Amino acid sequence: MFRQIIRRILGSIPTLFALATVTFFVTRIAPGGPFSSDKKLPAEVIAKMNAMYHLDEPLWMQYGRFLKDVIHFNLGPSMYYKEYSVAELIHQGFPISLEIGAWATLIYVFFGLLFGFIAALKRNGIVDYAVMTLAMGGIVIPTFVIAPMLQIAFGVAFHFLPVGGWDGSWRSMILPICAMALPNIAYVARLTRGSVIEVLRSNYIRTARAKGVGEWQTLSRHALVAAMMPVIAYLGPATAALVTGSMVIETIFAIPGIGRYFVQSAIDRDYTMVMGVTLIYGSCIILFNMVTDLIQALLDPRSTHG
Repeated sequence: MFRQIIRRILGSIPTLFALATVTFFVTRIAPGGPFSSDKKLPAEVIAKMNAMYHLDEPLWMQYGRFLKDVIHFNLGPSMYYKEYSVAELIHQGFPISLEIGAWATLIYVFFGLLFGFIAALKRNGIVDYAVMTLAMGGIVIPTFVIAPMLQIAFGVAFHFLPVGGWDGSWRSMILPICAMALPNIAYVARLTRGSVIEVLRSNYIRTARAKGVGEWQTLSRHALVAAMMPVIAYLGPATAALVTGSMVIETIFAIPGIGRYFVQSAIDRDYTMVMGVTLIYGSCIILFNMVTDLIQALLDPRSTHG
């Protein structure tokens, strides 16, 4: 197990390198620049600002400087939030994104598994059709539609919850957490339903039932772990996306997480902030995928490769 972890960590280095390289050149090749919108500034001022951030250097020199800074864990200053470094902004925004993402993950895992199991056990019944209809709606309707609907219903119509802003209270967290969790509840419910149905049709479940093992014992001891394997595989990238901040949700609800910083930085060509958030996001995906692989190996040693 330890050797597998070390192998995965070493294998993630080329992945992060490739991600950083592609993002660096895509941001530089895209039209415009961090100061191209400052039309009111004299040309000599813009030239000094470009020199300050080394944007007047050849592209290969900028890339070499970027790699050197990353190796020393220096993400540089933000080009848009000029009073802050990228590390300071991530330090401010990541705990907020982490808190909202963690709660959303707990909610969608619990309710997704619950609804999926109920639908599988009541297969082809009214409950099954109702759960799958709601799940399909959660998958089809995008988050940028769900979020305003929640704002209109609970913020504007009933004045029960704030429509946006962040003060750290539970009232400001409910709507963004629900908007982030609902689509994932739908995905997990469908995955769980299909996996449970497949497991219940397997030979060892039929054998357990033939030996007189109770239905609840059969489900809890034999079907539960096997049915959760596809769900656990889905949790890696989904949880990473939530924990690092849903860009759309944080923008709609005006939450100062790193997802909102990323959107604003992409609009304003804040190269250093875009690169910093991209590296954090890539690292989280690799980390959570590694964790889910380890959980799968613990639940089912046959899933361990190498």
